[in-house]
Amino acid sequence: MLCPYVNYGNKIMSRKPRELIAGYCYHITVRCNNREFRLIRDECRKVLLYGIQKLKEKYKLKLYAICIMSNHIHYLLEPENVDELPKIMHWLNWYTAMCFNKMLNRTGHFWEKRYHSTGFANSDRQRALNTLRYIHANPKAAGFQRGFFYDFSNYGSYERLTDDGLTEWHPAFLALGKSLQECAERYKKFCEKYRPKPKPEIKRKWGNKLLAGLGIARGSPKKKCKGQMGLPWDSWEAENAAILAVAIKFVQANALNPKIALMMLG
Repeated sequence: MLCPYVNYGNKIMSRKPRELIAGYCYHITVRCNNREFRLIRDECRKVLLYGIQKLKEKYKLKLYAICIMSNHIHYLLEPENVDELPKIMHWLNWYTAMCFNKMLNRTGHFWEKRYHSTGFANSDRQRALNTLRYIHANPKAAGFQRGFFYDFSNYGSYERLTDDGLTEWHPAFLALGKSLQECAERYKKFCEKYRPKPKPEIKRKWGNKLLAGLGIARGSPKKKCKGQMGLPWDSWEAENAAILAVAIKFVQANALNPKIALMMLG
């Protein structure tokens, strides 16, 4: 288990071990450090998609859903060997963090703490459909999409039955009808019924206004992360042909208007 201990002051407390069960799929959320909007840049999103392709070459897993937001990502995945889930997420987060730090000329942690995961039986069809819809509804719930189509989620592959090169349909989706077209139509209607719950207001901690008035920065200064492993290249080119090819296939399969999306993608 990676990073099994957390230091709270002078006390060392063990982290609660993750419950990993065979036959489960896992809804995983990963956030940018300090919840910064680092993923708003298309070049970062393209590299993330490429990183997922490299991940699938390294580990056997099924990716059922993904949604790349401005400062966090949602995944619904099922590892063939459930015990490898921590290794899978560690490798993906390490690989993408090293890429992004090199691209953005920054150092230190890119991702915030450890990833959050919730597992449930793959045979729980209702839970699976609810989770798929929740992930695909994130852009709509955030208020910057009217519908469910979004360039950097795989909702389009469910409604239009396209192949984006990275994801596949969940068994719960395939059980919605006797044909793929019926499955797609029923999932679309299921999503249209979704009404996102209003998010709670951010609670301000005591002293924020005082510190702002005094011009004092909150929190401790950022420290450089020592001993980071290097990537196997000397110079970074965000428009690498292999990276662009993965992004084009994904966006073309999922965007509301693929022609316009691909023009913006460059």
